[in-house]
Amino acid sequence: MSEHEGPGGARRSRRARWFIIAAVLVVVVGTMSVVVLTRVTSEAQQVGQAPPPVETAKVEKTDLQEEEEANGKLGYGEESSLAGRKQGTITSLPDAGAVLTRGKAVYGVDAKPVPLFYGTLPFFRDLADGATDGPDVKQLEENLKALGFGGFGTPDKKFTSATAAAIKKWQKSLGVEQTGAFGQGDVVLAAGEIRVSQLAAQLGGPGGGELLKYTGTERIVEVKLDAAKQAIAKEGDKVGVDITGGKTTNGVITEVGKVAENGKDGAGQDDGKPKIKVKIKLDDPAAAGSLDSTPVSVRFTKEVHSGVLAVPVGALLALAEGGYAVEVDEGGKRRLVAVKTGLFSNGRVEITGTGLAAGMRVVTTS
Repeated sequence: MSEHEGPGGARRSRRARWFIIAAVLVVVVGTMSVVVLTRVTSEAQQVGQAPPPVETAKVEKTDLQEEEEANGKLGYGEESSLAGRKQGTITSLPDAGAVLTRGKAVYGVDAKPVPLFYGTLPFFRDLADGATDGPDVKQLEENLKALGFGGFGTPDKKFTSATAAAIKKWQKSLGVEQTGAFGQGDVVLAAGEIRVSQLAAQLGGPGGGELLKYTGTERIVEVKLDAAKQAIAKEGDKVGVDITGGKTTNGVITEVGKVAENGKDGAGQDDGKPKIKVKIKLDDPAAAGSLDSTPVSVRFTKEVHSGVLAVPVGALLALAEGGYAVEVDEGGKRRLVAVKTGLFSNGRVEITGTGLAAGMRVVTTS
């Protein structure tokens, strides 16, 4: 026995060392990231002493989802142009950013207001006693009744003396001549309330030209998604939205375009690929703060794995013989368990392995 050996032939100075260096290529939310995991454990203590403390994480049973990111834009949606149909001189205009509801004056001609009515059928004729039945009459009566000028019963397609009487009351409220007749240029028609985005006319200009551009009043997210990825966007689906200069929130897909168009994506980049328009309503509009328009990143769900075991990506170890393992920590005692990896999502990875169960703890670097 040499002077460096003790009883049982064991070397007193013998140290147990092991190390594993893993380079794991992780795809998380469509972004390629290289994570280099290095773990070197040196047990300088004598046999029988507890290993040094390490960071551990629970094996959790959870749902993981694979996501696809796309650039988009938060704003008030597409602009529509408004052309005046009232002949005369423009004497009043709204301010940019103004929100206008039914009955409110959109502009003025010859010191007479031209208010907003709701509807989708353009008024294509003047209406007065003797007018033939038509859907435009019903649309007129619906607006008069909504503004408190009824007396003709349930709105229908018939123009009656009661309809003319309601028009007179409405005209009196506007301070204009009470004729009982309705001119097709007497109002501005839109599907609902509008927000003035920019002015195109000036005071003193002709009332029959382009006046302004307008949008809806609700901020929405629009994404121009690659047409080849249309399957990941379905009406009613939830998406994640990261707002530049704002917060992270969720939204619901309200519309998916059915016509592919060549053009730029939500970030203004043109990659030459056909795009479809996807519209999203925010769950929390306040998350956008006071921003009228800003770029956003939208996370679409591609695939969901439910009820799987998952650990932080930092718990994965690449084995020399190939494949991966996790180091299970059982009250300070550790053992390696070979695992198969599944879905990577938001810094976590799906794993399966013999004997693994939710609640176990594994050594991790993150």
